[in-house]
Amino acid sequence: MTTTISRPTVSSDRWDPRRIPGGGGLALGVAVAALILVWVGSDGYRQTLVISAATYALIALGMYVPYLMAGSLSMAYSAYAGIGGYAVGLISARTGLPLVVAWIAGPIVAALVAVVLGMVTRRLSGFFLAAVTLLFGMAFTAFLIDAESVSGGSGGLGNLRPLNLLGWTPSHYHVVVGSAVVVCVIAFLLDRLRLSPWGVVVRTMRDAPRAVEAAGVRVPVLNIVALALGAMIAAVGGGLFTYAAGSITPDTFTLNIVFLAIFMPLIGGAGTPWGAVAGAVIAVELTLNFPAVQTSGTLLLAVGVLVIMLVAPKGVVGYADKLRTRLWALLRKERDRG
Repeated sequence: MTTTISRPTVSSDRWDPRRIPGGGGLALGVAVAALILVWVGSDGYRQTLVISAATYALIALGMYVPYLMAGSLSMAYSAYAGIGGYAVGLISARTGLPLVVAWIAGPIVAALVAVVLGMVTRRLSGFFLAAVTLLFGMAFTAFLIDAESVSGGSGGLGNLRPLNLLGWTPSHYHVVVGSAVVVCVIAFLLDRLRLSPWGVVVRTMRDAPRAVEAAGVRVPVLNIVALALGAMIAAVGGGLFTYAAGSITPDTFTLNIVFLAIFMPLIGGAGTPWGAVAGAVIAVELTLNFPAVQTSGTLLLAVGVLVIMLVAPKGVVGYADKLRTRLWALLRKERDRG
């Protein structure tokens, strides 16, 4: 008579982040964010770097939805970030409303502008869409300079009052921690959205729009929704940076940040929103915190993009996932041999 000894099974009631779509990315993102916050500490310069990285990440995440998911390249994200920033500046300098209202009004206004712009340019695609939205971003900057009575002109708005949450005023370090939390939450939600039925339809629309139209789904409507969602996320980043800096000018969000945001998901990995976050961290490191080489940070970023594209076409996150898969396969082989 033989006795079979079964392996102990793990209780199904135990929480496992892998059971949640995108939970693995969230766990890794939170772990990396915690390490970064420990590294930052009370160093003011490092805190500024984290705020810059969070702003870049939010703008890149805003572009991720219409650009990498829907396949629609809009270059107006400097304007959307500026709308979020000026919402904070105007409500702080010109009204007595709580600053929290700015983070509600800014994304809503940015989404409305994106909807109008999307409806006007709905028949455009590719180069023509990029060119028209690029001109819109430039026109928005010119408007801010000319509308001195509203925007403060080229001098912008400064001396913003601090945020007051039921009598509590967060310190600069609290703002840094809050920015990291916001980035992680938005990246996780976008990852869930990417894996949802809506996200699957949007990604299918990018590759086969006629098939989506044949299924009864209106492609222009999906494009406009994606543009509005991306504009809202970029506006959150603009408001965050403006509050942390304490001021905003028409030159705060230039087209340069839009071009950087296009490459950030390619550096980190276009397959997941977390790639945009990783790309933002790498971009800030290469452009703002790389004193070892006395040369242009933008040149370093360009070289970094070239190296990553040659070595890891799927980006840093994709390469790391590939290494994890290989390591896991080796561990399983060693366990089976044992």
